[in-house]
Amino acid sequence: GFSYVDLVEGLRDGRLYALKRIVCHDKEDRRAALHEVDMHGLFEHPNILRLEAHSVVEKGAKHEAWLLLPYVQGGTLWSEVEALRERGASMPERRVLRILQGICRGLQAIHGKGYAHRDLKPTNVLLDEDDRAVLMDLGSMNQARIEVNSSREAMAVQDWAAQRCTISYRAPELFSVPSQCVIDERTDIWSLGCVLYCMMFGEGPFDMVFQKGDSVALAVQNPVALPPDSRYSAALHRLLSSMLTVDPQQRPHISDILDQLEGLEPAPAGQDTTQI
Repeated sequence: GFSYVDLVEGLRDGRLYALKRIVCHDKEDRRAALHEVDMHGLFEHPNILRLEAHSVVEKGAKHEAWLLLPYVQGGTLWSEVEALRERGASMPERRVLRILQGICRGLQAIHGKGYAHRDLKPTNVLLDEDDRAVLMDLGSMNQARIEVNSSREAMAVQDWAAQRCTISYRAPELFSVPSQCVIDERTDIWSLGCVLYCMMFGEGPFDMVFQKGDSVALAVQNPVALPPDSRYSAALHRLLSSMLTVDPQQRPHISDILDQLEGLEPAPAGQDTTQI
């Protein structure tokens, strides 16, 4: 169903909250909304948006699921990328690394519970007043490991992905699912690579393909070319390329990416480092 987000004020505490109202036309919609509630209940993590309260409200013949969420003042990562692009500016590498690490910490918590986000994109990442990344919109989350043993199961996964995973951030293996395979949480790593690309270059690697009406399914089967005038380090380029590996079995896990990020973090002011 459709959803709306209202800015509301708590009568008792005077704090601002975001009220997400999901329009439920039938039982399936209600089940999907309550699934999102259940996913929030799995986590108490600084990089995952917490759910304050929820309720299902009757609206005539329909229902609305109300999810009360903290109001995160910084807005979405996408709105920040847009603002930088409009000024002709790019995000400094130090900031890219800081935000990326927060996203990775949130994904690590999700993957650690045996789940995958499945719809990671810049509009589903919030930035708080300290520039900390907070993952939101857990409605597409499902079990990390999906075993496919028939063409029927493959088509079911493919159809589900077409409905729940944003096309320009969707992993290649979700466009054409083989009849014998295992889909795992590394679909999120591909999406993470698209988000990192967006932070670095102002748009996702396949945003323009989609806007032109060209085939994203074909585009994701080819290596992603990086802009030749990139101002970012070779190490960050290598990290990005590893995430955007077409073969999911060659893609790193989130723990590998966090290990690499530790080595990429800029040294504190005044501290010398040795590049190895």
